Amino acid sequence: MDLLAQITKTIDVEMIQYNKVFESYLVHSNPLMQAVFNSIIQRRGKMMRPILTILSAKLINGKINENALRSAATLEFFHTASLIHDDVVDESDERRGQKAVHSSYGNKFAVLIGDYILANSLHCVSQTHNPRLVEVLSVAAQNLAAGEILQLSNVRNNMLSEDVYFEIIKGKTAALFKACAEAGAIAVSSDEMAVETMAQFGQIVGICFQIRDDIFDYGHDEAIGKPTGNDMKEGKLTLPAIYAVNTFGDDTIKDLALKVKEGNVSQDEIDSLVNFTIKHGGIDYAEKVMFEYADKAKRLLDAFPDSEIKQLLNFYIDYVVNRSL
Repeated sequence: MDLLAQITKTIDVEMIQYNKVFESYLVHSNPLMQAVFNSIIQRRGKMMRPILTILSAKLINGKINENALRSAATLEFFHTASLIHDDVVDESDERRGQKAVHSSYGNKFAVLIGDYILANSLHCVSQTHNPRLVEVLSVAAQNLAAGEILQLSNVRNNMLSEDVYFEIIKGKTAALFKACAEAGAIAVSSDEMAVETMAQFGQIVGICFQIRDDIFDYGHDEAIGKPTGNDMKEGKLTLPAIYAVNTFGDDTIKDLALKVKEGNVSQDEIDSLVNFTIKHGGIDYAEKVMFEYADKAKRLLDAFPDSEIKQLLNFYIDYVVNRSL
């Protein structure tokens, strides 16, 4: 049994309760909307964010309540809406191996259904009657949008900065993980120190999650027998390449990296930069940084008494950094 399966098996009762809340908002008389909702229910993925919300609540209070369940659903609705909108912006035709919403129904419908799911998020959090949980959602939304905008604007400058990279991923990915862990704690406790500790834990988990995702882009696509380089195709340079180019790159390599950022690059040139990154330790460096962050997350958990849930949160961070997809 892998780590994620072990976690979900231990909290299976809570996940059933969560699923009932989540699915209760995905019912509509419009057949087209219901078809999309059914698809969302069927391919909801690993549910990393709801699991984190539930574990955070149980760590603090030993159990969950209705507000913890609604918080988990709120943030998963927000995540789902952001993915639908992102696929439109990025012109990505697939999501988790299946057609993206806009690919099946068009951009206009995808934007509108994304808006509807975002409204579900707002409706769900309003039913907690807890202004702090509304604030958590609002701040996460602001940070996610700011991170995406920073990533877009970063394409236009000539810098290859690790600081900017981490600022981007703290917004676009880590902000939502932070919100999940923070909301779970707020839903069951007024202990400010515990809430802040879990917020920090969630942010670090999100950083680790994104670094691992970025490393995947240097893995081999079995269909073509070479690294995908999808991020570079979109003009994105992530931690492995930033490190390798800044540490070992000559003028030719640095010019190539800037061409990637400008989107003015061929597939052969992308392959060349990917291979340079791998050869010069970019993957090893990114993994080293990721595992250092994972250790920080585990040290944060030392503030809490030993328990089964604390162990599951350690398993959770282990899963994030060691997952294969």
